[in-house]
Amino acid sequence: MGHMMNNALAEDKFSFIEKLMDKKGLKFTRQRKLILKQLSIADRHMSAEEIYQLLKENNISLATVYRNLRIFNSMGIVKEIIVDGVSYYELKVYSRKPLHLHFKCVKCNDIIDIDESKVVLEYLKLNKTIEDINDLEIHDVDIMFIGLCSRCRG
Repeated sequence: MGHMMNNALAEDKFSFIEKLMDKKGLKFTRQRKLILKQLSIADRHMSAEEIYQLLKENNISLATVYRNLRIFNSMGIVKEIIVDGVSYYELKVYSRKPLHLHFKCVKCNDIIDIDESKVVLEYLKLNKTIEDINDLEIHDVDIMFIGLCSRCRG
C-alpha cells in the first residue's frame, strides 16, 4: 500500500514539473524524467556522477545529467549543496520547506537532513528576528553543520 501511494505522489510531482518546464518552453524528456526519478527515490543527496552511474545503461551521458541538473537547479526544482567542491542534489520543489538544515560528517562524508519540528521552529524564530532587525525578507536558507555522525562517533 505504502509503495503505491509513494508512486502516485511521484507521478503528481512529475506532472507539476512537466507544467513548469512547459512554461519555460522545455520538453519533459525521458532523460529528465529518469534523472528526477532517481532523485525522488534517493534516501540521501546525490552527486551528478552518482546519478550518472545509476542511469548510464539507459543511454544517458554524464554531460546530459550535468546539463539537466543545472536546468533543474535554475528552475528551483532541485537544490544544489556544494561540499568540498562537489555538488550534491536533492528534489526541492515539493518539500515545501524553505528552510534547509544539513549535517555533514567529516569522516564518512554523509549528508543528513535535519528536519525535527522543534529544531525547525526554533530556527524559524531566529529567522524572523534576523528579518526584523535587518529589515529583510528571507526566502531560502542553507545551513551546513559539520562534525561526526553517530556511526562515526561510535
